[in-house]
Amino acid sequence: MKLNLDSLDRRRFLRGAGVALALPVFGSAVNLSAGTSSEALAATGQSGADGDSPRDVKRLGCFYFPDGVPMPLAEDPAYQDWSWFPHGNGTDFTYTKCMEVFQPLRDHVTVLSGFSHPAVRQVHGHSNADQFLTAAATGSDGPYKNSISLDQVYANHIGDQTRFSSLVLSTDGGTGTPRGTHTISFNRTGRAIPAEHRPKRVFDMLFVKRDADAARRLALSKSALDELLADAKTLRRDLAGNDRERLDEYLDSVRQAEQRVEKAKRWVNTPLPTVESGGLDLDVSPEDPQRYVQTMFELVYLAFRTDSTRVATYQIGRENAFGISDRLARAVGFNLAHALSHETKQPGGWERFSTYCGFLNREFYRFASRLHETPEPAGEGTMLDNTLLLFGSASSAFHLSQNYPIILAGGKAMGFKHGQFLNHAGSGAVGGLFDGVPEPWMREPAKDDQPLTKVFVTMLQQLGLETESFAGQTGGLSELV
Repeated sequence: MKLNLDSLDRRRFLRGAGVALALPVFGSAVNLSAGTSSEALAATGQSGADGDSPRDVKRLGCFYFPDGVPMPLAEDPAYQDWSWFPHGNGTDFTYTKCMEVFQPLRDHVTVLSGFSHPAVRQVHGHSNADQFLTAAATGSDGPYKNSISLDQVYANHIGDQTRFSSLVLSTDGGTGTPRGTHTISFNRTGRAIPAEHRPKRVFDMLFVKRDADAARRLALSKSALDELLADAKTLRRDLAGNDRERLDEYLDSVRQAEQRVEKAKRWVNTPLPTVESGGLDLDVSPEDPQRYVQTMFELVYLAFRTDSTRVATYQIGRENAFGISDRLARAVGFNLAHALSHETKQPGGWERFSTYCGFLNREFYRFASRLHETPEPAGEGTMLDNTLLLFGSASSAFHLSQNYPIILAGGKAMGFKHGQFLNHAGSGAVGGLFDGVPEPWMREPAKDDQPLTKVFVTMLQQLGLETESFAGQTGGLSELV
């Protein structure tokens, strides 16, 4: 028997175990056979982890802030104290007042200047958070396509060893919009992974016991997905080439859901870790910005400390003054964070912008220090020695998608050398006040940045992946190890 679905406005449904899965709109006119083979569509992408021992735990945390950083020119009186980037190079450098919070962790921190993603150097800074961890050519307008993010490459490698493959957080939550993302994590097909922004939901997911019916529901979900993917094989044969590609991309996410179900079955009877939540205000919101950011970092710490996951991202804010995250500047007595980057030509403007960036630095430092003060539960050294942290933005000077402000911290047990300011921008760094058109992002750079993918390749290599490239760019950065 053949079921013609053309009457359903060219939408297609796969049906199995009482579940209907809506598919994308296809141009091909097809008939869907009610009886299909039980063979499932093969999964695509990277395989799982190769089995690090429990005493060889390696973690990755990536953290993003929007709107760039203060970059007064050297002749500006504000340059000495309020520039984000340190003064000097190599191991001979001095932190500014904006960065001095990192001094106690100096031997565990490297600051990077003169790095960016080549494909998006001329993209306006309001549109570039999407590619911070992907290096994809997301562009300023027109067709949009992203690719897998750094954290998810590692999660695909290591994620089957923990209850959660990765933890994806943001202040605004969800996915946002193309070029206005609320998440810096993207899966193997470049689809945005929704971020959680409610501390209580994160805590409950990590540490509050599930109901006793979870195993039965997981079994039903597995059965439904098996039948849905079996139906997909027959449907695919009847589609035109472009529609087959869309179906394959769509069903890859379904296959990932199947893999998550299978993994959840292995963990459903494993007791959740027990942690004390007395010091956490799980109902805090960004309306109390300092406590909120501290709580989000603390949840990442607890997830790492209990080995609930070894991969986490947190997008502290979204670009372009949209969303509740723009109110985080109220933590240091100002109103909206994005406005501070526009007001640097006003008296005291550099100091105000630097004070806000100093607040973000301080909260990241607090988190890194927690890891540094905690002995490694799985082996030797501290948790920071076995955790690699990336903290930064895809903007530097006003709306400029070049010379990203980047901090790399931790990972000493993985071979990383710190106590450095790797200043590849040198005197060619663009900065100064916003003085109208052309904005810094529209000007030709004095010198080309290094590809940030060099840092990513080295990070992945030291995390245990055998790779020489990321996002089509080859080569690592020997100065880091």
